[in-house]
Amino acid sequence: MPIPERFLDELIARTDIVDLVSESVRLTKKGRNYWGLCPFHSEKTPSFSVSADKQIFKCFGCGKGGGAINFVMEMENLPFRDAVEVLAKRAGLEMPADTGGPSAGARARREKLLAINKQAARTFHKWLYEPEGAQGLEYLRKRGLSQRTLTRFGLGFAPNRWDALIEALAQEGYDKRDLLDAGLAVNNKDGRIYDRFRNRVMFPIIDIRGEVIGFGGRVMDDSTPKYLNSPDTPVYNKSRNVFALNIAKKSKAGRVILTEGYMDTISLHQAGFDSAVASLGTSLTSEHAQLLSRYFPEAIISYDGDGAGIAAAQRAIPLLEKAGLKVRVLRVTGAKDPDEFIKSYGRDAFARLLDQSENQVDYRLDQLRAQYNLEDDAQRVAFLQDAAQLLSTLSSPVEREIYGGHAAQAAGVSPEVMAQEVKKAFSRRVRKQQKQQERRDLTPAVQLQPKQRGLRYENIRSARAEEGVIRLLLLDPSLAGDMEQLREEDFSSPLLGKAYALLLRRARDGLSTQLPLLAGELTGEEMDHLAYVAGQPESLANSRRSLADYIAVIRGEALKRSGVSGDDLLLAAQQKNFQKKAYMEETP
Repeated sequence: MPIPERFLDELIARTDIVDLVSESVRLTKKGRNYWGLCPFHSEKTPSFSVSADKQIFKCFGCGKGGGAINFVMEMENLPFRDAVEVLAKRAGLEMPADTGGPSAGARARREKLLAINKQAARTFHKWLYEPEGAQGLEYLRKRGLSQRTLTRFGLGFAPNRWDALIEALAQEGYDKRDLLDAGLAVNNKDGRIYDRFRNRVMFPIIDIRGEVIGFGGRVMDDSTPKYLNSPDTPVYNKSRNVFALNIAKKSKAGRVILTEGYMDTISLHQAGFDSAVASLGTSLTSEHAQLLSRYFPEAIISYDGDGAGIAAAQRAIPLLEKAGLKVRVLRVTGAKDPDEFIKSYGRDAFARLLDQSENQVDYRLDQLRAQYNLEDDAQRVAFLQDAAQLLSTLSSPVEREIYGGHAAQAAGVSPEVMAQEVKKAFSRRVRKQQKQQERRDLTPAVQLQPKQRGLRYENIRSARAEEGVIRLLLLDPSLAGDMEQLREEDFSSPLLGKAYALLLRRARDGLSTQLPLLAGELTGEEMDHLAYVAGQPESLANSRRSLADYIAVIRGEALKRSGVSGDDLLLAAQQKNFQKKAYMEETP
């Protein structure tokens, strides 16, 4: 059953989008709007705008936009109804009953998968303390984990049996197919279904809302694969979730510590470093970086010092920087990883190591320097040219000068010479960007088009007028009475026509015409574009005159599309005026 419109009206009325977004994005007020770094794509300069007046957000970088419901849908990867439920709980409203329909089925499936995962986590944890889990418990205790840590992270054990979990969850009412959907079971080519995780220490993966969404399983010897992780499911995506962020997000440290695995993260938490996290069986992604930037202004990369760790750090640095995080890199000396370092030298020594962690620019310069023999003149030149390219990406001239001096010192040349090389590289980069912008500026019609190719306008003149009608209806629902002659079919843009019909119906039914209330009727891409349309300036000073002009353009362009000539347009107008006059004369 659809969510009642009056419930949505009340929900949006009780939800201030500035407060909502501020829970995830650091906002600064500039003029009438608030600005911050977009949580949906990587950027260094704020292009994410939130309007308190219109209760919408819009990113002018990636194009995302909409209202409070869309924001929650995007941030937490939720379907419409689940996002409404999150906001309802936040606003203290009781959700209307969901009695059926496709969305109810998807929601029920999601809830079932979460329930299965929760029960599986409890079962794995219980088995850790039973006789067949003794090996796993011994392994974890040898790694130095306390009883409190085992409980805090819900660690468990999967027995060395083919169907241990299948049998255990069958007693809770779940069949093999349920476990397949949750990624807890697999089937072979013969159709046999068996447990995915066997003879492994188990790490529950918990999202930022506290739901168990998946698992990681580690062997206790040298067999492979060392780690086995849940596959992607309707509730779990390894590229969008981070291990231990549900705990780390509450840290007061002000910096997130990135480790390479579950054990490093857990060991750091046990030692008191409660902002440690790890990616889930994959390299750090831009989605991970954006997620972390919602909670932390700074990141310290604490990967192993081997070749794989160095390569992973090199990949992670630009992703974290683009997400707006200040990045530093920890160099662990005298131990292979943070866990071993803490065991050997203690917590205080690791805390000092964190405070001394290296600026990411110096780290990258050092890694670059290691690739060249600086005793050879040709290789020195190549190093300095590559270093100049690296430093040209820094936006601050002060940073370019300081780190240019570091590169010059390493190669044995004067800072002035290096500064010239960096200046040339920076100028080339700026010229390239300017040319790209000039090409865009030379095609103004393209700038008026929606970013989404599937929403492109066929008639720019009509579409601009259609956008004006939408804005006026959003700003002043009482104008609906002046739109009797304008039909959805007159619109050249199917999206704008659809939005017009939805808003007109709401206005005539006495409902709010705020854009956020259309979230359940439109796709994400459609809301992205409408948020852009709604964000454009529109005056109500002469609203009826503006509306009449817009309608004239729309209807005129509609008649042209139907093949009516200019003379026919004039005749049609004359006939309309004649009919109106005759009607007035006949009225008693």
